[in-house]
Amino acid sequence: MKIDDQLITKLETLSRLKLHSDEKSALKNDLASIVSMFDKIGEVDTEDVIPLRHMTHTTNVMRPDQPNNGLLRSQGLKMHLKSSDNILLCPK
Repeated sequence: MKIDDQLITKLETLSRLKLHSDEKSALKNDLASIVSMFDKIGEVDTEDVIPLRHMTHTTNVMRPDQPNNGLLRSQGLKMHLKSSDNILLCPK
């Protein structure tokens, strides 16, 4: 990927930032070093490496899903501060 003034101007427009010339040159150098690092990573032989799905081998332990009756509408209306005609009234 070529990091040039046109790309920096496009990024400046997309991010809705106004950069000074010294900030643009610093950003240009930073992006160039980031892209070169990714190019270097791309040179690594990963032919026999299994793709990583998670950083750890832990699994999420969850309780079993058990249906229950829950609240009746009348119970929920009684618990709410204000209600009228089977609807909950909330402040604006």
